[in-house]
Amino acid sequence: MMNNSDIFVGLDIGTTSIKVIIAEFVKNQLNIIGYGNTGSVGLNRGVIVDIDQVVASIKDAVKQAEQRANIDISDVTVGIPANMLQIEQCRGMIAVSEEDGSAKEITEDDVRKVTQAALVQSLPPERSVIDVVPDEFTVDGFDGIKDPRGMVGVRMEMQGVMYTGPKTILHNTKKCVERAGLTVSDIVVAPIALSQVALNDGEQDFGAIVVDLGGGKTTAAVVHDHKLKYTYLDQEGGDYVTRDISVVLNTSIENAEMLKRNYGYAMSSLASEEESFPVQVVGRQESEKVTEQYLSEIIEARLRQIFEKLATALEQINAFQLPGGVVLTGGMAALPGIAELAEEIFQVQVRVYIPQEINLRIPSFTQVIGLVEYATKQSEIDLIVKQTLGSAKAKRQNLDNQQKGNSRPEQKPVKKPKKNNHADEPKKNQTSGEENGFGYKFKHMFDNFFD
Repeated sequence: MMNNSDIFVGLDIGTTSIKVIIAEFVKNQLNIIGYGNTGSVGLNRGVIVDIDQVVASIKDAVKQAEQRANIDISDVTVGIPANMLQIEQCRGMIAVSEEDGSAKEITEDDVRKVTQAALVQSLPPERSVIDVVPDEFTVDGFDGIKDPRGMVGVRMEMQGVMYTGPKTILHNTKKCVERAGLTVSDIVVAPIALSQVALNDGEQDFGAIVVDLGGGKTTAAVVHDHKLKYTYLDQEGGDYVTRDISVVLNTSIENAEMLKRNYGYAMSSLASEEESFPVQVVGRQESEKVTEQYLSEIIEARLRQIFEKLATALEQINAFQLPGGVVLTGGMAALPGIAELAEEIFQVQVRVYIPQEINLRIPSFTQVIGLVEYATKQSEIDLIVKQTLGSAKAKRQNLDNQQKGNSRPEQKPVKKPKKNNHADEPKKNQTSGEENGFGYKFKHMFDNFFD
């Protein structure tokens, strides 16, 4: 699967910060040897809106990580947010028999062919496949096979899960990484990577909910049987809490963020009524005194709103029946009292996950650590399927480019115009038909959710 020593790099492009992790995989153990963390510019609610600004931030974070690790990096594993993520089953079947119909040994090339068959899906033009994860292979009716190579058979099937997302997000993410001088070695659905580290094996198996409390958004992911079953994304995150503090206390965004981190509680009943601190008010020379409890009431109001919306969405699919409960992580998970508030609203067991790596023991680094963890745990079959997906995308891109080239009107030789005659003006290309809007909603009703 892997050599005794490999270098893996994770890149998390977040709304409030961009993080890079360089990890060394030695003798089945992952050691973080470098990290970078810089403020994000050019993103809005997890979506890239200014490529140049994001590229500059990526370069800064990469430089920090390279200096700490004392190595140069080129390939990175990138996380894709769950914005408009769609999860669906995919299946492919091929014949692997010899020309005379007899069984033959299954090879890596056969795995590629059955993956290509599973990728034959009708997708709207604005969507693209992010990842395909194989669940099992079936050879001549024998199912539950994880690696069919070396077996003999006449017919082979592959069942898996396909994750698709907006083509714009994928394109802009890859564009930013490439313009930063890096190569995208792998693209991972962010909640999948997050669950690799935030959930233990039992929680991934029997089912749990992991909630990423980010700055630009809040993402809930339901995991069961080691598979991502459902995602819900709320466009409100830690930045909204900071803005609430700024507006109510009439202070700058910078001061509001500092107050939230240093004095804030997620649950106001846990804060002190007596303890107070100075707040620099805009337009005044003298600061005002504010109690911890008053500040926490502002914080709690927004967090309650976020958690109640999450609860409504998760109750619709009976996710709270999963025995693993809820695991909180992400930047806002560092607030004291966050687990107590979540337990009150969700009415299930809640815990906060904090990474244990030295110098990175803060919840905001969970996702980027998850990216490198995910990269190290992929099997050879997973990698073959991913390579096939990449090849299929490249072929599709080449085909689209050829079609665009062939669609151009044939250019005739230009004749010299006769005197006092005007050459005919070329006709403009007409775009016929209206663009079909794709009204997408998360698929959150599972008939056999626990199957």
